Amino acid sequence: MYNLCIIGLGNPSPKYDNSRHNIGKDWVINVSKKFFKEFKEKSKLEALIGESHDNKILWVVPTNYMNDSGKTISKLLRSTNIEIQNCIVIHDDLDLNLGSIRLKEGGGHGGHNGLKDIIEKTGKNNFNRIRIGISHPGIKEEVTNWVLNKFSPEEKIVINNAYVAFEQVFELLIEKKYQDVQKILHTK
Repeated sequence: MYNLCIIGLGNPSPKYDNSRHNIGKDWVINVSKKFFKEFKEKSKLEALIGESHDNKILWVVPTNYMNDSGKTISKLLRSTNIEIQNCIVIHDDLDLNLGSIRLKEGGGHGGHNGLKDIIEKTGKNNFNRIRIGISHPGIKEEVTNWVLNKFSPEEKIVINNAYVAFEQVFELLIEKKYQDVQKILHTK
């Protein structure tokens, strides 16, 4: 019986690996390596799945496109004992400065199409989110290209430092000590 589900949003093709939009997926795959060997593909769920902590934590990386993430999450909720309030969705956020990390409990989609699809397809918004700042290009018309592009070498340094901070609070996160996580991340 799962106590927690960690979901990393991104796009499936290798051409999107290490792009701004795939940071949630990339971080989940990276941090999972500490807890289990590899993900298994579950085509019925349209996801890569892993388990850790004596099968108490379910790790999920949807294999469909970001804007269709809700389909996977909806199937997941129907086929497991997980309730959506025990899910943590890790995703990119244009409205945060590069490398900023925020934990948000519930709420709207904030214009993020992956979150919007999850809310629409599950009918619920009371899941937790780890928002990773990718910054904004400054011009609305450039957003699509911006999120699909890879980080510059200088930006990678900032993102790598943010990942280290994420790793440092990860145990608190899986223990559901959300206020402690917020105190640490939100004061950086």
